[in-house]
Formats: sequence, C-alpha cells, structure tokens
Amino acid sequence: MDLMQTTPRIESLLKRDRAIVISGVVAVVAIAWGYTIYVAQSNADMGTSMGMAMGNVRSWSGADFSLMFVMWAVMMVAMMVPSAAPMVLLFATVNRRRREQSRPFVATSVFLSGYLVIWAGFALVATLGNWGLHQASLLSSMMGGSSSGYLGGGLLLLAGLFQWSQLKYVCLTHCRSPLSFLMSDWREGTGGAFKMGLQHGKYCLGCCWVLMALLFVLGVMNLVWIAALAAFVLAEKVIPGGRKVSTVTGGLLVAWGVWAILAAAI
Repeated sequence: MDLMQTTPRIESLLKRDRAIVISGVVAVVAIAWGYTIYVAQSNADMGTSMGMAMGNVRSWSGADFSLMFVMWAVMMVAMMVPSAAPMVLLFATVNRRRREQSRPFVATSVFLSGYLVIWAGFALVATLGNWGLHQASLLSSMMGGSSSGYLGGGLLLLAGLFQWSQLKYVCLTHCRSPLSFLMSDWREGTGGAFKMGLQHGKYCLGCCWVLMALLFVLGVMNLVWIAALAAFVLAEKVIPGGRKVSTVTGGLLVAWGVWAILAAAI
C-alpha cells in the first residue's frame, strides 16, 4: 500500500523536473548578472576607484587578482549559461526518462559543473591577460578597455577573421545541435556526465572565446557591451541562420578593426 502511494508522488516529481531545472538555471544566471551589475555600478559609483585610480598607478595585489578572477568567472556564467540552456534542458529530459525507466541517471548539475569548469579556466586566462595589459599600461583602467588603437584594432580584426574560420563553424555547429551532441558524446555515470559537460564547454569556448576577448576593447565592465555580447552569443546558437549572422558580423568586425588601426596611425 505504501509503495502504491509513493509511486505517484515520484512520478509527479519527475514530471516537475523540467520546471526545476529551468528555475535552477534562471536562478544561477540571475545571481551572476546581479553580481556583475553590482560590480560595474560599484566601479562607477566609486569614481572607478578600482579602475582609473588604480588602473595604471600601482601593481595588482593578490586580492586584486583574486577579485578580478571572481569577476571574470561570474561574468562568464552570466553571459554563457543562457546560451547553454537548451543543452542543459535536453540533458535533464534524457535523464528524467532514464529514471522513469529505472535506468542509471545523473543529476543535471554534474553536467553543468563540467561546462562551468571550462569557463572558469577561460576566466583565469582572461584575468592573466587583464593583469598583463594593466602592467603594460595598455588598458584605460583596471576594468576599462584598451587604450591602444593598434591593440583594439588588432583584437577586432582577429575576432572578425575568426568568425569566418572553419573552427568557428565546427564549434558553432556542435553548440547549435544539442541532440546530435548527446547522441555522439553520451557517457554513462557521474564522471561521464562531467566529461560531457567539459566537452560541450570546449565547443562553446571554441566558438566564443574571441568574442569574450573583445571586452578588452569594449570595456571589461561595460554593461551595455556585456549584455550585447551575451545576446549575440545566444542568437548565434538558437536562431535560424546563425551561421549567416556570424559571417555578417565577421565582416563588420573586420571593418571596425581596420578603421581603428587607421585611426591610430593618423
């Protein structure tokens, strides 16, 4: 009798999985965006005390590096998790069905953790780049954009050319096809789910790393550009004709880069 009463409750919980996963993803993204906005506003309200006042006056301390890494890591969560939501939801759906069939299943958070590890790695590299550019006085502030027209133009050119590259299209294709990814890269167990998250994160990183590097041109804590890049990455992955969007954007970035370099040379 107890078993008969418990089974419907379990089935009801399984049916709510999608809502639970969506709520979890939304909560993670909301917290990340909240922190990103807070840091950006604090930087502005304090007269860019973490930027203009410190940007090219003194070297970073260990605390500066740690805080900058946290900022980059949280910002990557805010920008990249929304574009990974279709993949995360499909993974959760597959596991829900496996549970219904009494087959081994893994929590969706394990897959997402693998994905986030990749972007945490990128955040560390970006922080090192931030530090290096700061030491070379090539940033307008600690959280600002490039103060060199040649550097900014070069990054824009690189981003534009990368939008046309085969690597970009291979990675973008994997990001745009969650079902194909699961069919070709499925692995069993907790370790397998984590590795799947890592693999999907690698494709996502391969698709978007240069776009994220543009924050060194546009402003590391420029909320308008952060939101614009996040929206563009999402559009590339989910709307029909995403490849055409990438191609056109590549042309615009190349033109912008050439203009920036010519302007610096004059």
